[in-house]
Amino acid sequence: MSDTRINRDLLLSGMDPIANMLITMKNGGLAGKESVFLPYSKMKNAIAECLKKEGYVADVSKKISAKGGSASGGKNQRLALEIGLIYIDQKPKITEVERISKQSRRVYFGMKDIHSVRNGSGLLVLSTSKGILSGKVARQEQVGGEALFRLW
Repeated sequence: MSDTRINRDLLLSGMDPIANMLITMKNGGLAGKESVFLPYSKMKNAIAECLKKEGYVADVSKKISAKGGSASGGKNQRLALEIGLIYIDQKPKITEVERISKQSRRVYFGMKDIHSVRNGSGLLVLSTSKGILSGKVARQEQVGGEALFRLW
């Protein structure tokens, strides 16, 4: 993928970076893309690694992109996160996403409040004291936390 594509994607950051990440992955899957590029952050990387462990994304890697192209001489470099998407029978694995905790309203789940999503065919992702965990792992670890989103 060219540097101009990576740079264009870096400019598309929204008000809520996690919601932007989820919608970019969903739309990339529906458009048939092999991978999507996002501006790098530790939180997005941790979420992507959690999705990789649960089998919702194929690969997660950190890339360096030059903001001004090759004429800038290596100045103004930014980090980008490349996320490889998974398809099952030519349909994307991620078809729907629902942001639970937003910037305007934080939602917290105790360990007993964590239930399966779509009868086990979906995934709940939480930010806990032990890091970014799926709902299943958080229940095993017996921790609650901020419910970030559901996807299926």
